[in-house]
Amino acid sequence: MQRLYGRDRSYRPANGGHGTPSRCRHKNSKGVLHYKACDSSIRLCGFVTFDVVESSKIPLWLVVPMALRLLLAVAAAAALALDMAGALGVNYGQVADNLPPPQDAAVLLRALKATKVKLYDADARVLSAFAGSGVDFTVGVPDNLVPRMASNPSAAAAWVRANIIPHLPGTPITTITVGNEVLTGTDTTMLRSLLPAMEAIHVALAACNITSHIAVTTAHSLAVLSSSFPPSSSAFRHDLLPYITPLLAFLAKTNSPFLINAYPYFAYKADPGSVDLDYVLFQSNAGVLDAGTGLRYGNMLHAQVDAVRTAICAADYGRAVEIQVSETGWPSQGDADEPGASPQNAAKYNGNLMKLVAQGKGTPGAPGESLQVYVFALFNENQKPGPASERHYGLFKPDGTPAYDVGVKAPTIGGGKGSDNDNGNGTNNGTGGGTGLVVAEGPGETGGGGADPGTGFYTISSATLKAKRWRCTAASSPLMSIIFLVVYGVCWL
Repeated sequence: MQRLYGRDRSYRPANGGHGTPSRCRHKNSKGVLHYKACDSSIRLCGFVTFDVVESSKIPLWLVVPMALRLLLAVAAAAALALDMAGALGVNYGQVADNLPPPQDAAVLLRALKATKVKLYDADARVLSAFAGSGVDFTVGVPDNLVPRMASNPSAAAAWVRANIIPHLPGTPITTITVGNEVLTGTDTTMLRSLLPAMEAIHVALAACNITSHIAVTTAHSLAVLSSSFPPSSSAFRHDLLPYITPLLAFLAKTNSPFLINAYPYFAYKADPGSVDLDYVLFQSNAGVLDAGTGLRYGNMLHAQVDAVRTAICAADYGRAVEIQVSETGWPSQGDADEPGASPQNAAKYNGNLMKLVAQGKGTPGAPGESLQVYVFALFNENQKPGPASERHYGLFKPDGTPAYDVGVKAPTIGGGKGSDNDNGNGTNNGTGGGTGLVVAEGPGETGGGGADPGTGFYTISSATLKAKRWRCTAASSPLMSIIFLVVYGVCWL
């Protein structure tokens, strides 16, 4: 049986069943009954809440419009879910000196049919270049600004005014990530500053009346888990709970996603003799059974996501939080001691991943929830330090030609200056003209608070997105337009 290793690379046996679904029932101050169900047998926080109101307290002439509104709301939610399913996200890193201008990057992203882009800063050149494109952006607050924002909220307000407001509404910014895998670092000041900085950014957005459009979150590596297999027995590291529990409460309160950077490649690299390559590449395989839940996983990425889902539920902070994969990818080239890093495997991993995203499939633990995923990365970045694989995660080379075939016909662009040399002498903040990018973006295995070398599938990067606002544009589907008109009319009943 193939095994998915935890941070200490030990096999963790399943804890067995966790009982039957627990239910609670209570009345609020208005006498309305609330029900909450958590399927603790698989510990995946499947919360369901609804209100039960005694019909005798509501006049009949109000019941029909209310019921109609409820039905329309359900239909609208279903249509919106269909509209959002299959959205591809791509990480746009710039730790290179030879990248093409953002206008050319926009051409390549259109070829990928990517509608969501994640930056590691708030590069004004990129955000301006994409104005009017319809692409939704995630932007980042660099690590070095986190302590200042935590201690001086006016700094957060100034950052929002300088980096967010000028680009709205032309360039939709849907998420701000604060810091980069902070919780797995060793800087105690950063650990203490993370949540206050996130709160300061949220307050600054509220002052501009845009909190309903922009989520505030932070990205984590899988090193926040004490173990990741089997998914049903996963939990956060005990030493991080004092930081993670209030952070989860903030995410739940602000309806923001929990971001995880997940790289099955690192698991294969650490133990290629035991990890089934087909399992990590989304190819046909026997799968891996979680004895604690009876769920069978056909790929490692889904197992990693459900491990995070279980850990969130086990933290017992409140209610469910959406999980998004803010980074995942596969290198097309590596050093001699980096097995599996090849154009063929990269093409299989990212090609199959894109198909999975297009189908809108969820994980075995949450099959009805489409999983938002950001592929790492748009370009090979020649100034990234570390092993050769670090500089070969791109879907494209700097001249705009595909690094390998993922079934996308790439248009010809002008290309960037310099070469795609694997020199490994990248600077920690090289941006090719950007402004203050975070050190070691992407799947770095050491430094910046990542996992210990060789422990597998942990990374050092940034965030993702939450595009859940109503969108009524020329590109909207007819169904969405009809529902909008009907709902708008019913609201005046």
